[in-house]
Amino acid sequence: MLVASAAVLTGVAWTYLAIDAWRMSRGVCEMCMPLAHAWTSREVGIVFVMWTVMMVGMMTPSVMPAVLLFARLNRERRAARRPFVPAAVFLGGYLLAWTIFSLVVTLLQAWLHRAALLSGAMASRNAWLSGTLLVAAGVFQWLPVKNRCLVQCRSPLGLFVSRWREGFAGAVRMGFGHGVHCVGCCWLLMALLFVTGVMNLLWVGLITVFVLLEKMASTVWLSRGVGLVLVGMGVGVMVRG
Repeated sequence: MLVASAAVLTGVAWTYLAIDAWRMSRGVCEMCMPLAHAWTSREVGIVFVMWTVMMVGMMTPSVMPAVLLFARLNRERRAARRPFVPAAVFLGGYLLAWTIFSLVVTLLQAWLHRAALLSGAMASRNAWLSGTLLVAAGVFQWLPVKNRCLVQCRSPLGLFVSRWREGFAGAVRMGFGHGVHCVGCCWLLMALLFVTGVMNLLWVGLITVFVLLEKMASTVWLSRGVGLVLVGMGVGVMVRG
């Protein structure tokens, strides 16, 4: 039931994104057109919803091992007549971290729009901006902070063993903490959507698959190999620009 519910949530998110992408291709999406004026609060809200839904669709599949582990631990607690919390609460805390990230990246996009650095497809129109994002994302794949966050994302058991919190608030707190580590691991990968186009579903899908594979891998070389590719792409973009 939990897996089915997560699949429905992910499916709804991707359906929303597909409809937005289709509307963009037809030129009927007001936020997909190059607006001459600074965004109003309504426009910021539309983009915030878009980013939030996108993060739900991209990150829910990769967090499911942690959610299923949380659910199993709570079934054991329930059988032992100890306090337990539905796994959806833990998932909600996790997605809260990505919702906050969505707000931050929305404000960044508003600034990029105001600086006329984005095209109507919400992609960078500046070669140095694109190249810098690619190089930064590639270098980040090699940094110790990336590996520390990735280890936490891969091994949620350590979170539950060492930092278990009781009750509803405790589940939200644990989910949020796990989400913070995942944001720390993946935030620059998400920023690459400014290079490819925020609503480029091919790249959204590729990043989603890579994040999932990266969390499943038992070696750092997948991350570092992709990092080298990103650095090479970034240098190439800047040289051609």
